[in-house]
Amino acid sequence: MKRLLFLTLLAPTLMLAQHKIKGVFYPAKDYNFALLYKVGPTISDYVTNAEIAEDGSFEFELDSTATKGMYRLVYAVPQEDYNFDIMYNGKEDVELTFMAETGVDFKKSNPNKLLASYTNSMSMVTQSIGNYFSKESKDTLALKAIFKTQRETQSNFEKAAKGSMALDFIKANKPYIPKKVEDVKTYIKNLEKHFFDNVDFSNPILQCSSFLEEKMLNYVFGMSANSEDELSVYKKNIDVVFEHMKTAPKEVQRILLFDLWQQMSDLGHESVSNYIAENYLMDVAVSLNDQELLQALILYQNLSKGAIAPDFDLKIKEKDKEVTKKLTALKGAENYIIVFWSSTCSHCLDEVPQLQNFIKSREKDEMKVVAIGLEDEPYGWKNLTYDYPEFIHVYGEGKWDNEIGDAYGVTSTPTYFILDKDKKIVSKPVDFEALIKFFQEAHVEN
Repeated sequence: MKRLLFLTLLAPTLMLAQHKIKGVFYPAKDYNFALLYKVGPTISDYVTNAEIAEDGSFEFELDSTATKGMYRLVYAVPQEDYNFDIMYNGKEDVELTFMAETGVDFKKSNPNKLLASYTNSMSMVTQSIGNYFSKESKDTLALKAIFKTQRETQSNFEKAAKGSMALDFIKANKPYIPKKVEDVKTYIKNLEKHFFDNVDFSNPILQCSSFLEEKMLNYVFGMSANSEDELSVYKKNIDVVFEHMKTAPKEVQRILLFDLWQQMSDLGHESVSNYIAENYLMDVAVSLNDQELLQALILYQNLSKGAIAPDFDLKIKEKDKEVTKKLTALKGAENYIIVFWSSTCSHCLDEVPQLQNFIKSREKDEMKVVAIGLEDEPYGWKNLTYDYPEFIHVYGEGKWDNEIGDAYGVTSTPTYFILDKDKKIVSKPVDFEALIKFFQEAHVEN
């Protein structure tokens, strides 16, 4: 009975057994909150949050329901940009400090400290290799010694990490290490060839971290440095990445490919984004029946520079008669400016008069404006159109639920598109200043 009573009393204590993730952010004034997520291969589950104190400290209490695995600490918005990963083994507290300039420094937690130590050690060896080749040294014994150190460092950390989540990352990060002396060109070629030798895209632990994403981006962008035909090299590198990515579930492929697609889009490399979509991402979207993603990729493709602008009807006067024509049938101008605006949009009411003054200052046949008013009702819009007789006006009934606006992916007003005489999209200025800059630069080129 005494033993039974002891176990009964002990059980609640075990259930409430807690570990902590705590630390300090520097400088404290730059941080307000911290959120903690348990990361899965495709989704992240919210765990808890903590306010960052005046001294920069924070603390998460983890009860017995917090299982071991990968966690992500978010410290600002947007969340996808301001975060870092933490390994939690369910056996010990995690303590850390964080500075934006230097990143996270783990003070307590064996797997996290081990991985950080490995990363620093291998980085020092890599730097030594770089220094050797940059100095064009002929001391082959020194190079052999560096490679020997690299090989031993990798082996020692793998042994030290046995039984720890850190081992998955250490093994996956194992670099190409020559068995004999190589010149710099051969070494770089082999680094590229063997880049993914130890990366297992089907590994759930790697999928639950930012590791695979970082590895992918490092290869795509890192292996194209100083290339004359950068975009073609990007596409070649993407082909290589996807070959290795095939072992991952479609859901994981979707996440990685979309991230790469977004990176290229943000950099303005529309042809590369469309290459990813056409060759890989659309197929993945179809296999997952992800119609939203598929439609987004098609819309992006339709609105890329060089594409014929989506067509629509508009009314113009010809010989004192009002006739309906297609956008693609318009003639008589070198460029066409499409502007989506609204009579209730304050930015529009500021920029549209400037647009009118701008076209008045140019040659008559140089450009023509097609102004599409996204409106809930026509009366206020109609009255304003009389102030801009130089424009071709189109009434966009339904405002944000308008067929033309949807075809152009419009989510805010004003939104601009510049077309050439053949109605191909040549620019998508983010604002009126960018529109002016486009024509100024075009004038200088001509």
